[in-house]
Amino acid sequence: MDPRNVWQAMTRPGFLLSWWPWRSVAYLVSGVVAGVFVLLSLLLLAVAGGALAIVLVGLPLLGALALAGLPVARVERLRLRMVEAQPASDPHREPGAPGLRPWLIVRLRERATWRELGYALLFAGLLWPVDALVVTVALLIPVSLVATPVLMATVGAGQEAKVLKQWTVTDWPAAFGCSVGGLVLLALGAYGLGVAAGARAGLTRLLISARDVELGERVVELARSRVRLVDAFEAERRRIERDLHDGAQQRLVALSVTLGLARLDAPPGPLAEQLAKAQEQAGRALEELRELIHGIHPQVLTDYGLQAAVTDAADRAAALVDVTGLDVPGRLPRAVESAAYFVVCEALANVDRHSGASRAEVGGGHRDGRLFLEVRDDGRGGADAGRGSGLTGLADRVSVLDGRLSLSSPPGGPTLLRVEIPCELSQSTDRAHRSA
Repeated sequence: MDPRNVWQAMTRPGFLLSWWPWRSVAYLVSGVVAGVFVLLSLLLLAVAGGALAIVLVGLPLLGALALAGLPVARVERLRLRMVEAQPASDPHREPGAPGLRPWLIVRLRERATWRELGYALLFAGLLWPVDALVVTVALLIPVSLVATPVLMATVGAGQEAKVLKQWTVTDWPAAFGCSVGGLVLLALGAYGLGVAAGARAGLTRLLISARDVELGERVVELARSRVRLVDAFEAERRRIERDLHDGAQQRLVALSVTLGLARLDAPPGPLAEQLAKAQEQAGRALEELRELIHGIHPQVLTDYGLQAAVTDAADRAAALVDVTGLDVPGRLPRAVESAAYFVVCEALANVDRHSGASRAEVGGGHRDGRLFLEVRDDGRGGADAGRGSGLTGLADRVSVLDGRLSLSSPPGGPTLLRVEIPCELSQSTDRAHRSA
């Protein structure tokens, strides 16, 4: 697998024989050239803007100075490809309308524009001199040492050579010794150039790349896709419930009626007894199907909302359940109503199966843009979400809606399950429920 950047390349054994040292040199040298050009351009803009600031023409020049970081950042994002395989994306957004004025308004209001201007000033004042110093120390000095025999043979006429214009070499063994030392320094300098280029690229990407913007966009897209999945899941549940209610349930009702009529027409005897048993089994299957339909998505939740559905679930619980204070003014989003209803149903099922409680209470309400639900019982307590009681699934279902589920269940009881789900009430939600 090819290295993705110069940092990964330096960990490979063949770094010195690869193109990465040369790419690092090209990145740093081009940075020196670009830095000098940026410095001269900024000085020219500053002088022109300052000299003409008292007249109207100075305002566009000052605006150009504020936008000077845009082309610098664009070139720098292209230069990053020399030492990094992953491109740096543009952090700027497109204006909502065509034309120069909307473009200028958007750019001047973006934090990325001012961050890029700061990078351009840093580039012109500090970064390119550092690049020049690194190239000089890590490349030019070793190359000068390696070239000592050549200098002695040409410039010094075989008699002497000046090494870095500081030391004089007067014999060939010393000249070749300098050359060998230069090769060693050149190998070390290649790694130094790689470190400098990698650090320089990392700083550049940090200042002018759209990494934070991309992360924010990914979070938003994940949130949107999660909402779409929840909506699709709820729509599929409603479709299954409708198909079972209008299809299989009606056929079982017709079968039960047919068996009843056949039983009336049959003479007393074994046939009548078999028909009676078949009718009884069809009735049981119909009851189980109704319970299944109710568990998938109760019709009362669709028609009358969360409060009526929770009251219905409380009436069907084995323990005595009081529904108090569950005041929801209006209809909630479908996904929120469904999640809240099934949280209550699962909590009441746990009360019946595990707690040994004789009494439970369901309460809650909607305030400050959040739905609150509480299920309390007087059972033995000791509930643990990690022991397969269904609470982990409830927590996952609530977290999909950015909600929170908390449980307090000390040994000996009581147990309190609390759920908070962010949601807003709106007339459009009411109309959507009524139209459904």
